[in-house]
Amino acid sequence: MIPTPEISLLAILPELILALGAAAILLVEVQWKPATTVLGGVAGFTLAGAGAAGAVQWADAQQALGLGASGDLVAFSGMITVDGFAVFARLALLVVAGFGLAAGWRYFAGLGRRGAEALALVLLATTGFSIMVASNNLIMLFLGLEVGSIALYVLAGLTGERGRSDEAAMKYFLLGSFASAIFVYGAALLYAGTGQLEILAIRSFLGANILASPAVALIGLALVLVGLAFKVSAAPFHSWAPDVYQGAPAGVTGYMAAMAKIAGFAAIARFLLRGVPELDGSWLPLVAAISALSMVVGALLALVQDDVRRMLAYSGVAHAGFIMTGVVGGATSGVLFYVAVYSIQLVGAFAVVASVSGPANSASPLTDYRGLSGRSPAMAAAFTVLLLGMAGLPLTSGFVAKFSVFADAWAAGFGWLVLLAVVATVATFVFYLRIIVAMYMDEPSEGSLAVDAPARWVLAVTAAITVLWGIFPGMLLDMARDAFPL
Repeated sequence: MIPTPEISLLAILPELILALGAAAILLVEVQWKPATTVLGGVAGFTLAGAGAAGAVQWADAQQALGLGASGDLVAFSGMITVDGFAVFARLALLVVAGFGLAAGWRYFAGLGRRGAEALALVLLATTGFSIMVASNNLIMLFLGLEVGSIALYVLAGLTGERGRSDEAAMKYFLLGSFASAIFVYGAALLYAGTGQLEILAIRSFLGANILASPAVALIGLALVLVGLAFKVSAAPFHSWAPDVYQGAPAGVTGYMAAMAKIAGFAAIARFLLRGVPELDGSWLPLVAAISALSMVVGALLALVQDDVRRMLAYSGVAHAGFIMTGVVGGATSGVLFYVAVYSIQLVGAFAVVASVSGPANSASPLTDYRGLSGRSPAMAAAFTVLLLGMAGLPLTSGFVAKFSVFADAWAAGFGWLVLLAVVATVATFVFYLRIIVAMYMDEPSEGSLAVDAPARWVLAVTAAITVLWGIFPGMLLDMARDAFPL
C-alpha cells in the first residue's frame, strides 16, 4: 500500500484563488485584450475571494482551539499550517496587496499591455509569500520564498527607466539568490543535525534529545536566520534595500517592501519561537545583536540621506531592528501587530512618493516635497500622519506597536536593547521631521499636484488606520494574541 498524503483544499484555498486569478488575468489579456481597468477588477475580485477564504480559515482555526485542539494545526502531512498565526499573516498580505494595487494604479495603467504582466506578478508574489507564512516544512518555506521573490525581482525592473530599474532588479536578484542559497544550506545542515525538516518535528526532536555535537544544527540555524534576515532588510544584510527602493518603480515599491517584511518576520517568528525554542540560549544573543545593529545603522544612515526613498529604506532597516526586539522578547502578538501596522503605513508612504515623483520614476529628492502642503494639503496631512506613525508618536498605531515589543523585550531581561531602541526611536524622529518641515515650512513650487482617486483612497484609509489603531488598538491586538497561542 502506498500512503497518500492528507489533502485539505481549505488549507491552501487562498493560494489556489490567487494563482488562478493570476492565470485568469493573463488568459483574459491574451484572448480579449481589455482595458487595464478590467484586469484590475479581476485582480481585485481575486484578492477579495482569497480574503473570504482566509476569513473561513480564521473561523475554523479559532473553533478548533475552542474545542481544545492544540495550536499546532497542520495539513498536507505536516507541510502546511492552518493555525491562527498563518491565517493572520495571510490576511495581512492580502490587505497590503489590495492597498498596493490601488496605490500603484497609475503605474499599472501606464504600462499599457504590460499591465497584465505586472498585475499577474503581484498576485503570484502574494501567492508565494502566502505559502511561505503557512509553511511548516523548511523546503515548502523555501519554495514559497522563491515564488514570491522571483516575482518581486521582475517587478523591480518592470519600468521605462531602464538604467536604475535594471540595476535595482539585478542587485535584488543577485543578492536575493545568494541569500536563498544560504537559507538552503542552513536547512540542509539542520536536517543533518536533527534528521527533520518540519518545524514542529524539529521542536519535538530537540525537546526529546540532547545533541552530543550541536555545532552542525547551530550553524544551520544561523544560516537559516541569515537568509530570512536578508528578506526583512535587517543589518548587516540590508545593503540591497536603499538601491532597490530607489531604483524600482515607485508605484510598486511600497508593496514590495511591505510584503517582504510580513512574510520574512512571520517566518522568523515561527521558526525561532515554534521550531527551536530549546536552542534560545544560542540564537537569542545573535538576534539581539542583529536587532541592535539594525536600529543603529538604519537610524544613523537615514539621517544623512537627501532622497525620500532612501530615507524610507534605511527607516525600514531600523524598523526591522525594532521588530526583532519583539522576537527577542517572545512577543509574538506584538510582532504581528507591529508588522501589520508598519506595512500599511509603508504602502501609504510610497503612495505619496509615487504621486509626487511619478509612479514609474526612480529618483525622489527631498526638494520635490518642498511646500507640498500648498500644492496638495490633503496629501501632506496624510503623509504627516503616516510619518509620525512610523516614528512612534503617541496616539498612533506605531506607538502601540513599539510599546508592545519593547515591553516584552524588557520583561525578558533585555533592558539594554530596549534602551538602545528608545534612543534609536528618538533619532528616527529627526529624519521624519525633515520631510514634514520641507512640506510645511518651505516655499511651494508653482502649480498644484494631481492625485488619482485610488491613491487618495489609499492615503485616507492608511492615515485613518494609523490613528484609529493608535487610539483603539484592542481589536487588532486581540486578533494577534489569538493568532499565536503559546
